[in-house]
Amino acid sequence: MRTPRFLPILLAVLAGCSSLFAAAFRLGSPLSDHMVLQREKPVAIWGWADAGESVTVAFAGKSKSVTAGPDGKWLLRLDALKASAEPRMLVVTGKDGHKVEVKDVLVGEVWLGSGQSNMAMNVQSSNNFDAEKAAANFPLIRHYQEASTHAEKPEAEGKGTWKACTPENVGGFSAVLYFFGREIHQEVGVPVGLVNTSVGGTPIESWVSAETQSADPETKAIFDAQTKSHREFDATKAAAAYEKQLAAWKVAVEKAKAAKTELPRKPYDPIAIRKFKGGPAGLYNGKVVNLVPYTLRGMLWYQGEGNAGNPGIYEKQLSQLVTSWRAQWQEEVPFAWVQLPNYRDSDSESWPRIRESMMKVLALPKTGMAITIDIGDPKDIHPKNKQDVGKRLSFWALETVYGRKVAATSGPLPAGHKVDGAAIRVSLKHADGLKTRDGGALRGLRIAGADKIWKAATGRIEGSDVIVSSPDVAAPVAVRYAWAENPDGNLINGAGLPATSFRTDDWPVPGAKK
Repeated sequence: MRTPRFLPILLAVLAGCSSLFAAAFRLGSPLSDHMVLQREKPVAIWGWADAGESVTVAFAGKSKSVTAGPDGKWLLRLDALKASAEPRMLVVTGKDGHKVEVKDVLVGEVWLGSGQSNMAMNVQSSNNFDAEKAAANFPLIRHYQEASTHAEKPEAEGKGTWKACTPENVGGFSAVLYFFGREIHQEVGVPVGLVNTSVGGTPIESWVSAETQSADPETKAIFDAQTKSHREFDATKAAAAYEKQLAAWKVAVEKAKAAKTELPRKPYDPIAIRKFKGGPAGLYNGKVVNLVPYTLRGMLWYQGEGNAGNPGIYEKQLSQLVTSWRAQWQEEVPFAWVQLPNYRDSDSESWPRIRESMMKVLALPKTGMAITIDIGDPKDIHPKNKQDVGKRLSFWALETVYGRKVAATSGPLPAGHKVDGAAIRVSLKHADGLKTRDGGALRGLRIAGADKIWKAATGRIEGSDVIVSSPDVAAPVAVRYAWAENPDGNLINGAGLPATSFRTDDWPVPGAKK
């Protein structure tokens, strides 16, 4: 019997349709080989299939089914799982042989980390990399590198890869996340998954949704102005301006070399910056939305350098980020951040004001902050000591999230003050064993009267209080401690954690935008 001429064509078309259907049957991007699922919470599993298709997810001897919606999207939640270091397979099946197998799946604790370059900075760039590499035999720690770029609109799908912690892989892990996760893994004794979505040189506006920023008149004004600037960007003019800056920089470098002074920083390439961060909300659209609703224990944030030009609004912006991300995940997950470290000798109040904003956001529930004004590098905006940063974040998590007892969850924070004659008494919390780091006199204090003229001050420690005074200020009204970009403060608690920089006044800062 003769084969109809159209049959090969028909079979080819059907084969093509079958491959299209198979391609449409897929999981959300972080649901991939070597992943860690969150223990002791219902676990979100989601993906895409044909509209109306029945999908079954099987894991750890149990299964659940769901029907894909009209757009093909489906979501179900597995019952809470116990921690497990046993590599297992998660199997997702549908109709007509549709099947996805996710291999080497563990169950433990999952943390998301985001921010700009100091969160993106990898282990290879941190202190003592050779030793860290040799010791990085922790196959139960897994790191997911979210590899998508910015987007104009929210993107449900992204891309990324999970890798187990080995000496060969650890160099590319986010250093802050790794050193934090290592502490959690060793102290809690379960697998740890670290989801890294971070991009250097980015302001917080890149990471918050357009709707959130537009809902508040103050942040809407900034969002609208940045959106307008983004849309009107002239690449030709920007490139020409950059070439002029680059030429001037090269001349300045030669002069600095001849004078044996610090070399000036190379100007940023505006074209390159635009490529990796996009416009406002661009990284939220491209690198956050696609991670929702991957089940997490908590979130970590290291950013703020990119907003030092307008510190007065950062408190509101960070609050928006925390509350909106929690709303996306539909859970009030624990959320902590790294307060900006000490950096450069400057008269600017930008960095201490960003630190102050970060401290104020601690008013939100289930939040924490690692104080780092003693472990930065005055000459490097990317300090290499990320080990202590991760450890300090872990102190907060171990006690407040996991119920372990630690020496202190934070360095000292201001808890109130009152004028006491010619002195001001400042009360501190997280201040057990309050002392100076070197056993000497307390440094970094200034005091002012109603004339707002700051004078150097001395301090006396009484329990968890510091009594501040100066012979030059008979009637004091305000105190500042470590209020500088690179402060010379030495106040610590008994656990050796530094006190935050703080001020008791709210006086306007000359020249500030707000």
